[in-house]
Amino acid sequence: MQLPEGYIDSQGALERTFELPSFRDAIAFVGRVADLAEEANHHPDITISYKKVTLRWTTHSAGGLTDLDYELASRTDALVEP
Repeated sequence: MQLPEGYIDSQGALERTFELPSFRDAIAFVGRVADLAEEANHHPDITISYKKVTLRWTTHSAGGLTDLDYELASRTDALVEP
């Protein structure tokens, strides 16, 4: 599969760091990602550092990447701005 825009394959996970305008914007973005993850019952690893949010999509039970990881990673771009 092709990597979603902005993502890298990092040790069996799709990883991308988003830089938002402010800390509040970063936290709001994480909330939207959480809603997406809950809806799909598939949750990324999330790291927050001030205005930067790093997402890592992987399927632990499959030992790596699945189609769902690619789908959800692709959908995160639309969540950057509400």
